[in-house]
Amino acid sequence: MKILVSTLLFGILLAAIVVSRRSMAAPAPYDLIIRNGRVIDGTGKPAFNNDIAIKDERIVEMGNLRGVKAKREIDARGQIVAPGFIDMLGQSEQYVLIDPRAMSKVMMGVTTEITGEGESIAPVNDRILKEQEDFNRRFNLTVDWRTFDEYFKRLDKQGAGVNLGTFVGATQVREYVIGYDNRPPTAAELGQMKRLVADAMKDGALGLSTSLQYVPARFAKTDEIVELAKVAHQYGGIYITHQRSEANAIDDSMKEVFEIARRANIPAEIWHFKTAYKKNWGRMPEMLQRIAAARRQGLKITADVYPYVAGSTSLSACLPPWALEGGTDKMIARLKDAATRERLKKEISTDSKDWENIYLGSGGPSGILIGSVTNRELDNWQGKRLSEIAAAQNKDPLDALLDFIIADHGQTGAIFFMMQESDMNAALKSPFVSICTDSGARATDGPLAGSKSHPRGWGTYPRILGRYIRDENLMPLELAIHKMTGLPASNVGLKQRGLLREGYFADITIFDPKTVIDRATFEEPNQYPVGINYVIVNGQIEVDNGQRTPANSGRVLRGPGYGRR
Repeated sequence: MKILVSTLLFGILLAAIVVSRRSMAAPAPYDLIIRNGRVIDGTGKPAFNNDIAIKDERIVEMGNLRGVKAKREIDARGQIVAPGFIDMLGQSEQYVLIDPRAMSKVMMGVTTEITGEGESIAPVNDRILKEQEDFNRRFNLTVDWRTFDEYFKRLDKQGAGVNLGTFVGATQVREYVIGYDNRPPTAAELGQMKRLVADAMKDGALGLSTSLQYVPARFAKTDEIVELAKVAHQYGGIYITHQRSEANAIDDSMKEVFEIARRANIPAEIWHFKTAYKKNWGRMPEMLQRIAAARRQGLKITADVYPYVAGSTSLSACLPPWALEGGTDKMIARLKDAATRERLKKEISTDSKDWENIYLGSGGPSGILIGSVTNRELDNWQGKRLSEIAAAQNKDPLDALLDFIIADHGQTGAIFFMMQESDMNAALKSPFVSICTDSGARATDGPLAGSKSHPRGWGTYPRILGRYIRDENLMPLELAIHKMTGLPASNVGLKQRGLLREGYFADITIFDPKTVIDRATFEEPNQYPVGINYVIVNGQIEVDNGQRTPANSGRVLRGPGYGRR
């Protein structure tokens, strides 16, 4: 009897120990597991079924993880699991300081943004700050940096919804050293410009950028750009350009891109590639063939596009270059002078190969839509065509144009309808063309909610996935994802990003291929897309079942020259 009782007590004690051990089981080994999704890994290869485990900021395991536990699990059944989208030209370097959430980018699946189009966030001096004061005043932005390193440290301390990498602008260093005058640099000035580029590369810039259509960038000759590009090459960077002409002089402009790449021995990318203005419609296949030929000759030439037939830039881009020389105050004075105004109206009404006449190229005032303004008294004109404004004010359209530039002190952002769908489609399908928005991050609430921007900043990636891939079958889904992820990461030299691989940073976008679509329009752009259900940046969930979380887990991405002294 005693033996039986002892046996029973031992059994009870053993059971208690087992229960206790179960309650003290080891914690879940992973932070997050994504299960049951259809994985497209960014390489371009066919989709496959896989689970993905994340710990801290990295992908640590991929495969059948049925028996593995995590603190959080996402059931991605029926959805596509892709690398986070990389925006090859995002324009948010100031916006992420004003509103760190980067809402319009994150909500469409963007996890990394590349920026710095000619005019970059640094280096900065008093001359440059004076030109920026209207924008900075409107958004209460304090510029407490002068170098890239100082800007990066501020952004890292503050945080942002997206990872951000930037180029150093050849325009920026020209403005810093020379100002806004139409002249070549002296030997001493060119030396200073080269040192500024070297400093930027050592701080982490990705390479050298140009915006050669615009003043004062277009005052730079090819030789000047080559010398600066050589410095970027020394630090492992690439050359990236808004080329000198996207329209009437595109033939010579393409030759210049190739020449810079060849002479500086540097990879080159053409930003927001297009054949603009009606007389150039249909020429995109020819331009793509030129790039393909240059690539066969050993040049590393790539490009990127956005999926819209309208571009966007400053309204003052309608003016000939001489009218912009010397900075904003001198431009405004010219527009107010009666004789100069008549000369301007005549030149704007005349087609030319000497400058990009975007007013005529967009078909005149009906092809120009006012986007964002800095002068709050002009807010009601946002979303209106220039033709509508001229009619409402009972003015000649060119007078309405010049008066609007004066009223907003040259700060107006406008949308220009100047491309053709078939050309855009040809570029989208090309194997060496990736995707950009060419638009800064906005939001439907907060300090950036008041203006109307181009819909590309709200819907580029869902538009491609929904309209062009699902509905029109323009290309395989795997190729489209490659253009949004692995291809741009490779082109710009981003390490351990752009692909879904063990050891890579966990930048991931999960979307429903059946429902994903953009909602932003030119008339009502400020609308988030649908079908982008989860967005993960550096292992943190920023969009959770379609809803933005408080996480701002983006990081500064420094280039290959960082730390070289």
